[in-house]
Amino acid sequence: MNHNLFATFAQRMQERGDADFITTREGRGYTYTAAESASARLAGALTALGVTPGDRVAVQVDKSPEAILLYLACLRIGGVYLPLNTGYTGDEIRYFLGDAEPALFVCRPANAEEARTIATECGCPEVETLGTAADGSLMEAAEKATPRDDIVARGEDDLASILYTSGTTGRSKGAMLTHRNLGSNAATLAEAWRFTADDRLIHALPIFHTHGLFVACNVTLMAGASMLFLPKFDTDVILEELPRGSVLMGVPTFYTRLLQDARLNREVTANMRLFVSGSAPLTAETHREFEQKTGHAILERYGMTETNMNLSNPYDGERRAGTVGMPLPGVEYRITDLETHDPVPQGEIGMLEIRGPNVFIGYWRMPEKTREELLDDGFFVTGDLAMVDERGYVHIVGRDKDLVISGGYNVYPKEVEQVIDQLDGVMESAVIGLPHPDFGEGVTAVVVPEREARLDEAKVLDFLQGKLAKYKQPKRVFFVDSLPRNTMGKVQKNQLRQQYQDTYR
Repeated sequence: MNHNLFATFAQRMQERGDADFITTREGRGYTYTAAESASARLAGALTALGVTPGDRVAVQVDKSPEAILLYLACLRIGGVYLPLNTGYTGDEIRYFLGDAEPALFVCRPANAEEARTIATECGCPEVETLGTAADGSLMEAAEKATPRDDIVARGEDDLASILYTSGTTGRSKGAMLTHRNLGSNAATLAEAWRFTADDRLIHALPIFHTHGLFVACNVTLMAGASMLFLPKFDTDVILEELPRGSVLMGVPTFYTRLLQDARLNREVTANMRLFVSGSAPLTAETHREFEQKTGHAILERYGMTETNMNLSNPYDGERRAGTVGMPLPGVEYRITDLETHDPVPQGEIGMLEIRGPNVFIGYWRMPEKTREELLDDGFFVTGDLAMVDERGYVHIVGRDKDLVISGGYNVYPKEVEQVIDQLDGVMESAVIGLPHPDFGEGVTAVVVPEREARLDEAKVLDFLQGKLAKYKQPKRVFFVDSLPRNTMGKVQKNQLRQQYQDTYR
């Protein structure tokens, strides 16, 4: 049996025929039939460029329908799709290409020159471009290529994608996701959230991470639904499109911004069936306010790069504010003591661990890190602290490693600190997340300058330009004589968070 995820999608494409798969506000788009044939042409182009089963295809392009067709083409020929955040700088890309050793790097047309230089340095043999209007050298190659109508056979545990997640040590880890991981999760979510061919998803998320690519696009394909592709979240555009949509998937920032607009009401959301939130914690206050204004209870769920989606509030039944619900079908969880790793009693806080067909098979070329986080019995140590209430709903109460989630993006303090510490005059730094009304958490730096050093906030922020993706850059920089430490010399970030907690309020 062919376990290639594309084989399942291809079946839906044939069934749906001339129904819309993906459309844009500019009137561009693809029916299911057109998407299937376009993916065959792109698959032909990938083959002509030397991509073989198991080869990585690294992609850093702006959001477009064709970027999704490239993902499908990659699955079709057994390639491993490796999407990269569009905010990554040249230095960051150099690391990913060196680590993943892709057979092909697809970049924006404007970045072609820099991309070729980096690719040559990293031994990546091919660079092609993809623009936002079905343009770029890859689309030209697809026009000339012989279409691939076959679907390369893949086993359940063959890789479908590698998604990089920042490491707390400052080095990103490549989470290896298989056809089984992605296929099982998409099928589970389509059923749990009652997706049908009649749904129209308003897609305003980026497509380089789990939420926008695997949750949104895979679930749409699994159900034979359609999606409106928006380049980014824009309150005016969303409010205009809500009457023509049925589902919106977003990060908490989407909902806080919609709530700031007087036009959000029951009438404008009357056609909507479901609002989903994830990637960062949604406050109970936002949940309640949204329900009061629209009559819709946001469905909050919990997932990770390494596992796709694990827990979800129910479609039917109470969606409890401040919780991430219960395990999805086929997913198991346990909450364990941080020291002994034994399960803790209900109501107590411990480490959340997850097991299921959705859980990744390890980190790319990091066997030690894999053994640390993927236990012998198949449970994955999430790094999130959680507790389960008397009704069986799981609450995420904190994070084990001071991860900052800003606007739905993971920011690992260590990575930012390492760059700040390179600036002349900086003795050391600590990066923390502080409550932020728009982003959930605002990245904030606390810097200890060297004696006699002339440093100010503008100098630090200016130094970080171009060295870190925009979302990782601190919104504020504070200066102190020394960082608070415990007896073991460990920086007490909780004290810093307390001291600066009202910064963005």
